[in-house]
Amino acid sequence: IASDGQACVKFGRIIAKHCLDRRCSAELLCAAEQTHTISSQLGIVARVKAVTAESKSSSELLVSNAQNLIQAVLHVLKAAEAACIKGLRQPPPDSEEEAAAAAFCMQWRKQLLRHRAKESLNPDRDELGLRKTRARAEPTLTATVQEQSPQTTNIPKPPKPIKRHTVMDSHL
Repeated sequence: IASDGQACVKFGRIIAKHCLDRRCSAELLCAAEQTHTISSQLGIVARVKAVTAESKSSSELLVSNAQNLIQAVLHVLKAAEAACIKGLRQPPPDSEEEAAAAAFCMQWRKQLLRHRAKESLNPDRDELGLRKTRARAEPTLTATVQEQSPQTTNIPKPPKPIKRHTVMDSHL
């Protein structure tokens, strides 16, 4: 869990570096630093607990730190959402990790904009002329991260492109 927290910190720092809005970038860096601190604490507590006798207080401390880390990671992801909505600079071509993180965020942003466009075209209105409550929630960066399978680098990667069938494929 602590190492996954560090991966989230890395992701947050990358997105903050490329964010066009200074306030969003600062908020994201702050959230990433808080997550880094909690993740480091969790790693220390886990190592100490591994070499000491079992005690209820050490187990409670470990669970508490893990819960704090989950909350901190959620804060990073929400701050990353705001940064993605404000816009990201194009990462340098020589950095594969930065390009993958930015592509992941841009894919999520397109998904969000598509969802919002569909919702705005929804003609369902109540008797007062107000749009009915949304049946589906907007896509979040957190949900997108949770949908991804665990990866070796722990940095979310964009999905592989879908292969388009051509006329030649049907003859093979």
